[in-house]
Amino acid sequence: MATKLITQNNYYTYRITWSAEDKEYVGLCAEFPSLSWLGKTPEAALQGIRKLVAETVLDMKSNNENIPEPLSLIRYSGKFVVRITPNMHRDIAIQAAEAGVSINRVVSAKLATR
Repeated sequence: MATKLITQNNYYTYRITWSAEDKEYVGLCAEFPSLSWLGKTPEAALQGIRKLVAETVLDMKSNNENIPEPLSLIRYSGKFVVRITPNMHRDIAIQAAEAGVSINRVVSAKLATR
C-alpha cells in the first residue's frame, strides 16, 4: 500500500514560488493547501514538500481519513456554473448576439485570455 501512496504523491500538483518575506523558496501542494516547505533552492523546496505530503498521506491513511485525490486524475466535465449580476449577463448576451455566437463562446473566449 505504501508504494501506491508514494506513486499517487507523484500525481499531486506541486508549485514552487519565491517568498520575499522568508528569503527562501516555498514548496506548495494544491491538494494540501495547509502544507508548505521552505528551502534554500527550488529543488530543496520541492523535495521538502513532496516528502511532507507523503508523510501526511501516510498519517491520514493510518487514521482512516479521506486522502485528497490528485487534481491531475480528476475528470472534469468542462462545465461549471457562475453567478453574475443581471447587468453583466445582459452585456454578455448582447456581445454574443452582436458576434453571432453563443454566450458560452463569449465567456470561454474571455476566460482563455486570462
